[in-house]
Amino acid sequence: MLPEKLEIFKSLESWVSESVLPFSKPVEKCWQPIEFLPDPCQGPKEFAEEVRALRQRALGLPDEYFVMLVGNMLTEDALPTYQTALNTLDGVGDETGSSPCPWAIWTRAWTAEENRHGDLLRTYLYLSGRVDMLMVEKTLQYLIGAGMDVGTENNPYLGFVYTSFQERATCSSHRNMARLAKEGGDPVLARICGTIAADEKRHENAYTKIIEKLLEVDPNATMLAIADMMKKKITMPMHLMYDGKDPNIFEHFSAVIERNGVYTTRHYAEILEFFIKRWELEKLEGLTGEARHAQDFVCRLPHKVMKLESRAKKLEPRRVAFSWIFNKQVSA
Repeated sequence: MLPEKLEIFKSLESWVSESVLPFSKPVEKCWQPIEFLPDPCQGPKEFAEEVRALRQRALGLPDEYFVMLVGNMLTEDALPTYQTALNTLDGVGDETGSSPCPWAIWTRAWTAEENRHGDLLRTYLYLSGRVDMLMVEKTLQYLIGAGMDVGTENNPYLGFVYTSFQERATCSSHRNMARLAKEGGDPVLARICGTIAADEKRHENAYTKIIEKLLEVDPNATMLAIADMMKKKITMPMHLMYDGKDPNIFEHFSAVIERNGVYTTRHYAEILEFFIKRWELEKLEGLTGEARHAQDFVCRLPHKVMKLESRAKKLEPRRVAFSWIFNKQVSA
């Protein structure tokens, strides 16, 4: 970025300390994965009984659910990629690995909180007996090794637009998984997914607040960044996923979550509408000509996306085998 843009983020450091860091929780006030899982510290008989109970509850959930849960777990567990990506953003990265810069403190705190999500979901999946953990673990290694390219270009304006959108999307996805778990007879898993969703909502609030501030101090660049990310289309961070067998596994996973209503084109459009209202994009004034065109593009976009949702509903389902569930087929 140009030096004057870097200076904007430098000038916001005290604001980050006051307005963003409070969105992270002290470790002692955070939940931990063991609180939702069979406790190995108790006697072996009691532990075995809790594992059996977990497995019994899991039996009520369909194979499609476990395809979606594995996908959500992998999204959470590829965390090294996300921390690396945040640290590549100009002006807000952690230059030393333990920098006292407020931007870096936030990234490390966010990473530490997010780390619990993958740990919890992976342990649940391992204990459930419903998935092929070898294939799940291979997929995770492939995914972290592949990294991601979501179009943020080392640009913090683009990066924080992406994280705002992505946190809201993951919150919605985990909430819907909680609903399906409850309907399927696993209230503990429902609580797990709901608790993770609450974390994602808090993180969404932090990133949303950052964009609000950037719109205040640099509306033209921020509006252009929002339009840029919307033109690229917000892509899930696991889009380079591979399990060693199916080169189209991300496409197939995406079709399953769309068909089951966990994350759909309609959700995408609703997230767009939410941010247009939250950031009051239609009310922005004094923009340059290019930024005004960007404003018009973004504000018209939800309607265009909804047209795609109508087309998606017309697609016929297909049966797809997933290595994660022992090569069983589900509708995608």
